[in-house]
Amino acid sequence: MAKQTFSKAALHKESALLKRYQQFLPSLELKRQQLIAETYKAAARVKQTESQIEAIHCLIREQLPMLADNRIDLDGLVTVGEVSIGDENIVGVHVPVLIGVDILETPYSFFAKPHWVDTVVIVMKEMIELKLMLKINQHRLEILRTAVKKVTQRVNFFDKILIPRAKQNIKKIRIFLSDSERAGVVRAKLTKQKRMDRIV
Repeated sequence: MAKQTFSKAALHKESALLKRYQQFLPSLELKRQQLIAETYKAAARVKQTESQIEAIHCLIREQLPMLADNRIDLDGLVTVGEVSIGDENIVGVHVPVLIGVDILETPYSFFAKPHWVDTVVIVMKEMIELKLMLKINQHRLEILRTAVKKVTQRVNFFDKILIPRAKQNIKKIRIFLSDSERAGVVRAKLTKQKRMDRIV
């Protein structure tokens, strides 16, 4: 850290720094609040998606107990095709967003499979989409939480370190300059007095 200089130039520099810090802090705090709000929304989305997945599990247990029958081959009925993931910018933080998912159905004979397989296909498609959505929402939440942590650290750095340090430096410089000015006046008076004493 550079040694503190006590001059009018140093006072001007510290005052300019303090002004800049005080102007920057509100926008940083606003960003933090917006990110916190988005984090709550993302957490709610994760919870909602988890609830939807649990609801499908309950539906399967209640309405499709025949899935326990291993003799009916359900492998490959539904596969994931193309997954389209976009990028959303939230106050400078880039988070993923699910745009769409292409779920492919493998054709099967209605005579070779029981009638309830149609329901299984619908449920499987829904479950795949929900699980992809959950994964992306969890990743989104993780990114937002990290961003909130970083911005909070910056807010605290400005609020608790940089601004108080600049104020303290300004105070020290002002006291030093005031003392120097007073000492200069006293010296000037003493010099004048000595001249007067010599003349007399």
